[in-house]
Amino acid sequence: MPDPPRLLDRVRQATRTRHYSRRTEEAYVAWAKRFILFHRKRHPAAMGAEEVNAFLSHLAVDRNVSASMQAQALSALVFLYRHVLDDPLPWLDDIIRATRPRKLPVVLSREEVRSLIDGMRGTAGLVAAILYGGGLRLLEALRLRIKDVDFAARLLIVREGKGAKDRRTMLPESLEKPLRAQIEWVRRIHRKDLADGRGEVWLPDAVERKFRSASRELAWQYLFPASRLSIDPRSGVERRHHLDESAVQRAVKEAVRAAGIEKHAGCHSLRHSFATHLLEDNYDIRTIQDLLGHADVKTTMIYTHVLQRDGRRAIRSPLDAIQRSPE
Repeated sequence: MPDPPRLLDRVRQATRTRHYSRRTEEAYVAWAKRFILFHRKRHPAAMGAEEVNAFLSHLAVDRNVSASMQAQALSALVFLYRHVLDDPLPWLDDIIRATRPRKLPVVLSREEVRSLIDGMRGTAGLVAAILYGGGLRLLEALRLRIKDVDFAARLLIVREGKGAKDRRTMLPESLEKPLRAQIEWVRRIHRKDLADGRGEVWLPDAVERKFRSASRELAWQYLFPASRLSIDPRSGVERRHHLDESAVQRAVKEAVRAAGIEKHAGCHSLRHSFATHLLEDNYDIRTIQDLLGHADVKTTMIYTHVLQRDGRRAIRSPLDAIQRSPE
């Protein structure tokens, strides 16, 4: 009889069974390992609320991690106990949860966005334009397939965005020509891959089972493919994945500096700017909520606090009222 799988392998199996992303799988395995090592390799089944709280406190006090990272660690441990160890977690209410600080998003002015995008070239520049033009998250843009671009309806279809939800958002008219050129470029790359006996792309499990030949079809290819083939760590198959996000992140950071923008801005700032500028143009907040894919309108409401035409800007400071104009 073969030996039972090790605990970390069981974590991997549980995440794959539930179709979690590879990134989530890696994060959950890493947190489970750190938790076990922190408690000197004690088995999690022999531990509970006290040990989890001690680990989370260590992260916050000794490691000085952010509240969001501490929350990710807690999510990983909850997954470990609930779905790997089959523990119903009667002690979950005793866990001390970190409170995330409420921060205003970094929003660029329209002129700053124009300067940033105008200063970018190539694929990274097109991705940045889509982030602002459709309000996408970076990975949502990089995971777009050719079939997700609907020129007739002027829509981009975001598949399995945050919360594993699909949604539609706008396709800017100004991007039609560069996107058609991008698709033609992908077509040429794909033809070469097929001629070389390659040409496969990763597909969701359900699609791969139902449409076995879809992985070699142009429609399923990534809109922003990587420059080289790579080995899928799960299947071992050599495929062309999408462009790595770090390439776009670096390009945006360089464009921010080159444009002289004195804000801590990055790729996600373009999404924040998309929402804020739509609110400035008096679009309905529920419509913006749908475009962004927010489950709760309260999340979208944060952009009302950063409007450039905020009523407070019309109020004159009492200091200005008593000061004389410099001569």
